[in-house]
Amino acid sequence: MVSEAVLEAMWLQARLEAPRECVGLLVGRLGRAEAAWPLPNASPRPEVAYEAEPRALVAALRRMDAAGLELVGIYHSHPNGAAWPSPTDRARAYWRVPYVILGLAEGAVRAFMLPEEEEVTLLVDA
Repeated sequence: MVSEAVLEAMWLQARLEAPRECVGLLVGRLGRAEAAWPLPNASPRPEVAYEAEPRALVAALRRMDAAGLELVGIYHSHPNGAAWPSPTDRARAYWRVPYVILGLAEGAVRAFMLPEEEEVTLLVDA
């Protein structure tokens, strides 16, 4: 579950970083995203792929742990594509959390368990 504010923060980051893919962590408690934490995209091809910058990712995970928060999702954008996982997205999936994809071209957001490509409901609350 994400709040409207968290969802809007993800969309804002996606629009600001286009035409590059954005990436970030959804952090919270008990499966509810309380915040979207942007991360730098260190991919050598950021227009078509994302790779969280390793040092920033480790720092975010440490900050999350210190705050008593948990990783509840990972998000990234597809600036020119659909909100559907690419083969690269599936191959690089590591954590067992929903992967949220923001498809800017279609204005859609979807969440998936990867690498299975099982779509999960992204609940949005106020």
